[in-house]
Amino acid sequence: MEQGFAIWANPSSPHAEGRAAKAALEDARSRVKAALGWTGELIFTSGASEALWIALNQSKAQRRIVSAVEHDAVFRAAPDALPFSDDLTLGAGDLLAIQHVNSETGTVNPVAQMAQTVRPTGALILSDCSQSAGKMALPDADMLVVSAHKFGGPIGIGALLVRDYAMLEPIGGHERGYRQGTENMPAALGMAAALEAGDWATTADERAGFAAQLGDAVLQMGGQADYIFALTHPSISAQALLIRLDAAGFAVSAGSACSSGTLKKSRVLDAFGVDDDTAARTIRVSMGWNTAPQDLDAFAKAWEALS
Repeated sequence: MEQGFAIWANPSSPHAEGRAAKAALEDARSRVKAALGWTGELIFTSGASEALWIALNQSKAQRRIVSAVEHDAVFRAAPDALPFSDDLTLGAGDLLAIQHVNSETGTVNPVAQMAQTVRPTGALILSDCSQSAGKMALPDADMLVVSAHKFGGPIGIGALLVRDYAMLEPIGGHERGYRQGTENMPAALGMAAALEAGDWATTADERAGFAAQLGDAVLQMGGQADYIFALTHPSISAQALLIRLDAAGFAVSAGSACSSGTLKKSRVLDAFGVDDDTAARTIRVSMGWNTAPQDLDAFAKAWEALS
């Protein structure tokens, strides 16, 4: 990012400084695509929310269909979308939004398997990979959303990966005409650097051991990522858990960070069929690239001490 700020100019400007900034931006684009193993197109955005808005509102699809457990940003971007159900018939002109890893429970959705069923119908799949990009292989989908700060990159930068620009309606402006607003070239370079660094302070075995220490407190809902958990206490409310764990130095939340300020039951837990009483005693615990093994041990001990 320091390199980017040192040479910053509007990447769309035709003068020498602008051309140098453009070259740096395209270098970041190529590096992000390579790190993610993506061979299609990449549109830099201000984050996952904007990428979702572009995909859902500029797609040439005639129907938007979303799963019940999507992030709130999906419902804000497409308030009139149809809910996904097993009896819904998909076809050409449909866009199905199905996240890769759930931000509240860590549940991994079988997006690649779904694509094998959906693609022959002519429908497109949009997958929110905010919680998986940089941590596991991306699924086979037509459009994918990533967010840099989820894998240690800077805030305010993300991307929409799209197999073919023909899937979208251009609106003019920057990013090949698919996004308005001057590109954040320094943050794009930071995003590339974070993906290329890619090292976690914990190993898969250490994260698995952490889950084992928490035992039955971990809500099990299908295959799960090893870095996000929904934890339920037998007697303490979620709000009380947040207060007590915060006082002990642990930053946890009730629901996703974008909706944890509300006292309402988590829409995601409700969609997963978690009863009201259990949901009221459930918090979200996630670890990042810099969460250390001693942090996991300290949290496990603090959780065990709660009564």
